[in-house]
Amino acid sequence: MAINFKGPAIFVADINRSRSFYENILEQEVETDNGRHVAFKGGLFIWQTDVAFETIYKQEITPESSKSLHTHELYFESKNIHTEWERVKNCCDTILNELAAAPWMQLGFRILDPDGHIVEIGEALPRLIQRLYEEGMSVDAIHQSTSFPVEFIHSTLGL
Repeated sequence: MAINFKGPAIFVADINRSRSFYENILEQEVETDNGRHVAFKGGLFIWQTDVAFETIYKQEITPESSKSLHTHELYFESKNIHTEWERVKNCCDTILNELAAAPWMQLGFRILDPDGHIVEIGEALPRLIQRLYEEGMSVDAIHQSTSFPVEFIHSTLGL
């Protein structure tokens, strides 16, 4: 399978409060944390709402306008993001975000499923790290650009 489901991403008002809840009360182990987006090892992602809305909708969202917007997305990854974009872009009725790099440098795009749910297809994180390394970025530069822990980058690159 070229596109792999990774888990749901929910948008949260206070990333620290939500991280504490999932980590301390529900005993979920953090895999990566870049401050505005936290990935847990079980496949749950939490994302600071204002950052998520700005990234997805490309505008500042007011409390009133946010009532009609989606507050979660289904997150998938692909090792071949360019191939998947070419395939999917002609099959979808609604494209929210065309293939582009996110602020943390991961390539991806967003579409709506037939019921209007946000579906993100992102570049597989190991592929992202490998791509940046192949483009000449050092481990420290990858860490600074993506906020991934240095240990995660080292293990992904086999260093």
